Amino acid sequence: MASPTIADHWAVLGLEPGADAAALKKAFRRQARRWHPDLNNNDPAAEERFKRINEAYAVLSDPRRRQAWEAGGEPGDQDPFARGFPEFHDYLDNFFGRRRPQERDDWPATTAPAPPPPVQAQGNFETVVELSPEQALGGTTVTVALDNGLTVELQTPPEAGDGWRLRLEGVAPGGGDHFLQLQVRTADELRIDGLRVLYRLDLSAADGALGVHAVVPTLQGPVRLRIPPGTSSGRLLRLRGRGLEHQGRRGDQIVEVRLVVPEQVNEAEEALYRRLQELQQ
Repeated sequence: MASPTIADHWAVLGLEPGADAAALKKAFRRQARRWHPDLNNNDPAAEERFKRINEAYAVLSDPRRRQAWEAGGEPGDQDPFARGFPEFHDYLDNFFGRRRPQERDDWPATTAPAPPPPVQAQGNFETVVELSPEQALGGTTVTVALDNGLTVELQTPPEAGDGWRLRLEGVAPGGGDHFLQLQVRTADELRIDGLRVLYRLDLSAADGALGVHAVVPTLQGPVRLRIPPGTSSGRLLRLRGRGLEHQGRRGDQIVEVRLVVPEQVNEAEEALYRRLQELQQ
């Protein structure tokens, strides 16, 4: 197994360790489509996640690099996106070759359904629809009142996720599209993504460097999670079986660590930071 200080590429792609090549490809396609910067308004967080997805697939799909990673280390490669991100469909074509429009191998029957193709909202014709985890899991009927007085009723897809966009084609003024952005979150800031639960844990730089036991909310109640020493911002940690259950399948909870530096420090803290800075030179 990989060293605990090495990024968990399986968790990045939402897979169990040892998944086969077909599952790896499907998971990569699904995650790349979900986080490609062009489909997320060039959000810096999405750019960083997209880079990690690309790195995870590159390592796990290459037997030599995967063996090196599982042995405890993988040498860092030059950032392939240093000069920008390719168009999403061109990016997938480079990985897999062109496919016929009717091919839908990113909708596996044995795993949670992939989200619908991300779409870009145009103008101001967008409505946020809040769903509970239970509503998102099984699908629910929602009624939306549009700006032009039209009321639309539709059924959301089962196992929907936070951030999904659904298109209502041609219903906006002038024949444009109206978009529904699904928001599936709890009061504890847990985000639902199919069967998975996502949570971002803010820690101090000291906690990341030295390790700490942190209390993390889950759908089943708070749990204590061990943060290993040497944890960097962006590391993903898995809580197995803490996701949603549907039709005999249960997801995990993924905890993303974010190291936060205080905007202001007192004199004692500043002295400690300066001492640390000197030691690192």
